[in-house]
Amino acid sequence: MLEKGYIQVYTGNGKGKTTAALGITLRTICAGNKVFFGQFMKGQNYSEKKACQLLAGLTMEQFGGVCFVNGTPTEKDISDAKAGLEKMRTVLTSGEYDLVVFDEINTALFFQLLTIDEFIAVLDLKPEKTEVILTGRYAPQEIIDRADLCTEMKEIKHYYNAGVDARVGIEN
Repeated sequence: MLEKGYIQVYTGNGKGKTTAALGITLRTICAGNKVFFGQFMKGQNYSEKKACQLLAGLTMEQFGGVCFVNGTPTEKDISDAKAGLEKMRTVLTSGEYDLVVFDEINTALFFQLLTIDEFIAVLDLKPEKTEVILTGRYAPQEIIDRADLCTEMKEIKHYYNAGVDARVGIEN
């Protein structure tokens, strides 16, 4: 258990936001602690979902459909996000987890699946000893202001632009 938990934000258009959160998840579990990794706007069968079978202390849940929102969100996108936020409220306040990850929460806020006020009301319930990680592009200033650490991933070059699709074990 941590003496004090902080709020970390990983944002920006570069690759590596979820990957950074997964790296800290691995460190946290290897230190004997428990992690809840909630993925907003995701319903795909990403390789990291298998980590729960391999790592005691990791719980992962997805709150979304098969694709990211593209354009106007559907009612299902919004209801998935709202149900996810409610689940994350329960998880965050349970005291059961040392690290709670809100993966792609910034993107969910950007697409207005949730309001910033709804999310901050949950974030403000963070217990003193719980570490929280928030990922996703477009982190709102209100989130950056509440964060203790904020890292922006900046894309300089990416092989997607040369037509390389997501690869299992690397991006998926």
